[in-house]
Order: sequence, then structure tokens, then C-alpha cells
Amino acid sequence: MVQKMAIIFCLIFLLGWDGTAYCSSVPPPMRIVSLAPAMTEILFSLGLGERVVGVTTVCDRPDAARRKTKIGGMSNPSLEAIVTLKPDMVVMNTDGNPKAVADRLATLGIKTHVFTARRLAEIPAGIREMGQALGARPAAELLAEKIETSIRNAGSLQSGKPSSAVVGGARKVVFIIWPSPLIVAGPGTILDDAMKMNGLNNIASDARVPYPRFSLESVIERQPDLILIGKGHNDTMKKLSKGLLRSLKSLEAVRRGRVCYMDDGLYRPGPRIPAGMEELGRCRKMP
Repeated sequence: MVQKMAIIFCLIFLLGWDGTAYCSSVPPPMRIVSLAPAMTEILFSLGLGERVVGVTTVCDRPDAARRKTKIGGMSNPSLEAIVTLKPDMVVMNTDGNPKAVADRLATLGIKTHVFTARRLAEIPAGIREMGQALGARPAAELLAEKIETSIRNAGSLQSGKPSSAVVGGARKVVFIIWPSPLIVAGPGTILDDAMKMNGLNNIASDARVPYPRFSLESVIERQPDLILIGKGHNDTMKKLSKGLLRSLKSLEAVRRGRVCYMDDGLYRPGPRIPAGMEELGRCRKMP
């Protein structure tokens, strides 16, 4: 009878709460350290901000993350600072956090969760796994579904009337990460995936590295119809890109003003992916 009541009790909570938190013998982590900005954004989006006790020096979103104890950089966090915080779990990812850090934490008896998603389509599953590990499955499911919806809707963003520049084929685009030296988004990146899903042809998709260094001559030769510039809400980036655009003034995209400054929603595999996809869709429709 007691066993039956326990099962019923668990089922009741499973309908509206995370089963890991109530029906498992392992309680969810209550003290979490994040070693990457994207992980920090996900944690706060899942409603776990109060459990976050430490973040890196580059974890800048949301604003509340800035007030958390800093444990160093992504590639060189202070193990001493992490140990001092007595975390139940350290959350990290494979894109920016060295494996040696995870190995060292393991030898110290500190549990880690490694977020392995690097491509756009992999992010929802990565968030679900993270929610499972942190006792936040319902919130993780909602966020994962939101990102999946934004990916599915990417095709609908192509419904705008195409300009003469794209009649008969996909609009060619370059996504500028940094103007000098000129660094662009290449293959195997979330940015490249997002461009393809929005019906855009990334002129750097054949590069050998994810973020290749391009010459001005290469950009001019490939004749992009649209120029995307990251971190467009950053005044410094806008100022730096002016010189680049002067050097590319022979391009029709520059002459016609098809230059779109974007925020960094697509820079991180986290909760701002849907906003980034919408922004990219609006840029794609520039006449």
C-alpha cells in the first residue's frame, strides 16, 4: 500500500513538475557554475538563475549574470575559484571550454555537464539533455520547442518578394564577424546553418575552417548580394566596418545599401536563437 501511494505521489508531480527533482534519489544541483556565456543564458532562461553561483568573465547576459562571482575565462577558468564555490555541477560546452578542464574537475570529484551541440539543428536536443541533468525538464522542453519552431519557420521567412539580385537563384551573402582583419562566418557554424535555412548562399561555405580570414579581393570576386555585419548594436563595430565598406564600394550590395547590421543572437547556442533567426529573415528581405 505504501509503495502504491509513493508511485501515485510521483505520478502526480510528474504531470506538472520535473520528475528528476521529486522522484529520483539524486536531487537536482542547487549550486551551479557556468563556464560559457551560452550556458549561462540557457541556465537563466530555464529559471535556474538563483542556483548559479559562478560564471566566467565573458558571461554578460542576462544582466543578472554580471553580478555573479567570476571564476576566470572560458579557456582558463580558475579551478581554485570553482572549488571555493562548492558547486554541485559545473556546466560547460565543447566549443570554447578545454577538455582538460573537465578532466581536472572530474579528478576533484566535481560533477560536470558538457553541452556538445555545435550545429543549429543539434541545439534543441542539447537543451533537453541539459534540462534533464539539472532537474529542469519542463522549462527545457519549452525552450527546445521554441527553437525548433524558429528553425521550422525559417522557410516561411523566404516568402517575401525577391529582389532582382536573387531572381533565378539564392541570394549570395557574407557574414562579417570582424572587419580588420576580415573574419567571416564559414562552414560548420550556427551562422552558416542559419543562412542556409533562410535560403541564403554563404560565399564562405567552402572554407576549410569555421571562421576563415578573407581578403577583400575574395569578397569582391564572389560578389555577395547581401552583407551581414555582426554585433550591429555595437557602435564600435559600426565605426570599424565603415572602412571595410569603403573598400568594398564596387559591390552592388554596398552601392544599393544591402548591408544589414545584426545583433549576436546567432552567436551563441541558446535562448536568443529564435530572435536571431527572425532578424536574419528580415535582413534577407532587404530589397
